[in-house]
Amino acid sequence: MDWTFKCHGGVAAALGAALLVLVALTWLPGTLPLTVSGWPMAATAVLLFAIFVSALVRMFLMRADRHLVWLAFRCLPRTVQTGLAALAISGVGITVIGAAGEGNLQAAEEKDGRYFAFDTAPLARGTVEISQKQYQAVLESDQRSMLAVPGLLFVGAAYVVLTAGELRRADRGSTPS
Repeated sequence: MDWTFKCHGGVAAALGAALLVLVALTWLPGTLPLTVSGWPMAATAVLLFAIFVSALVRMFLMRADRHLVWLAFRCLPRTVQTGLAALAISGVGITVIGAAGEGNLQAAEEKDGRYFAFDTAPLARGTVEISQKQYQAVLESDQRSMLAVPGLLFVGAAYVVLTAGELRRADRGSTPS
């Protein structure tokens, strides 16, 4: 496999793992200081767009069907397969657990010392006042979803890039990676 595929896949997997670790940290007491400002999420969005789109372009250029892609993934080293599978399973698990436990409140904000959140319940849709404890819980829930989904997409990009690299290696007939 070409070194650019390894580098691209490694960066995508590392960023995905870092975001999933940050999601796991939201279950610890206290709040994450990173998501208070908007620049970390903007940087994540820019990196995600660049890495994910380039991964899809690399796979599109390979012109492979699903069966061939699965066979190429199975040709990756066992540790890479296991690492990507563990990241994907943990990302899906964290996303499902986070979505199931968040309730009807989202988009918490503070105005004049009072706490508000948007209630998405079918019969009570609108902004409602909440306690500080609920405010913290809604903030953490929002952080989970804002970090888990990009983390999962980074892991998906790593899968796509590494599989495309393996397909390219097989097409060229070179030695395994």
